Amino acid sequence: MRVQAAKAFCFLCNSKNKEKPISETRINDRIRVPEVRLVGPGGEQVGVVRVEDALRLAEEAGLDLVEVAPDARPPVAKLMDYGKYKYEAAQKARDARRNQANTQLKEIRFRLKIDDNDFRVKKGHVERFLNQGDKVKVMIMFRGREQSRPEAGIRLLQRLAEEVGEMATVESLPTQDGRNMTMVLAPTRKKADAMTEQRARRQAEREARRNKHEERAARIAQRKTVSESPLADDE
Repeated sequence: MRVQAAKAFCFLCNSKNKEKPISETRINDRIRVPEVRLVGPGGEQVGVVRVEDALRLAEEAGLDLVEVAPDARPPVAKLMDYGKYKYEAAQKARDARRNQANTQLKEIRFRLKIDDNDFRVKKGHVERFLNQGDKVKVMIMFRGREQSRPEAGIRLLQRLAEEVGEMATVESLPTQDGRNMTMVLAPTRKKADAMTEQRARRQAEREARRNKHEERAARIAQRKTVSESPLADDE
């Protein structure tokens, strides 16, 4: 008996990693087996019962009988609110899609002879990409005789790496390929964290704008009330 219960528990655990699509899940009268290993709504093990008895218990509790491990022998079924389960599963899937973070490789190009102002502008773009959780491929394009001065390109890339050192690490050291020299910077923060912070910032900005509009509307309404009062007419 204990061996069967252990096997059923293994099937139940494996079902969490290999869940069937919700539309294929068998519930209530769609469960066509003589008996099931029943799990209570709180996860408690009830034991092997006839499917008719399990359906009766589900009806008495105002819940559904849901087959959660159909490959077990006997199948494992659980008492739960199936409508709530479907809603929560859909919410989790939607949140997972929303939070899915695909790190992209952005590219920024520098000239070897770049003035300080242009350097700051380019560095600003690099910092923005890194803050978004993306990697940055920095490329220096050499012109003419500049190809004979690779050490100047390395110094420029090292300068950039040092100035953004708090938010990035050098994933690929400077390498020269013909007329170009490249270096790859990787962000120190995860893409998902950057997206979460960005959504929170946008939400805070929307709330601030809404509060500002509400305050403005309240002031307009207050002035209108004062202007329409009898006391204001007497004056």
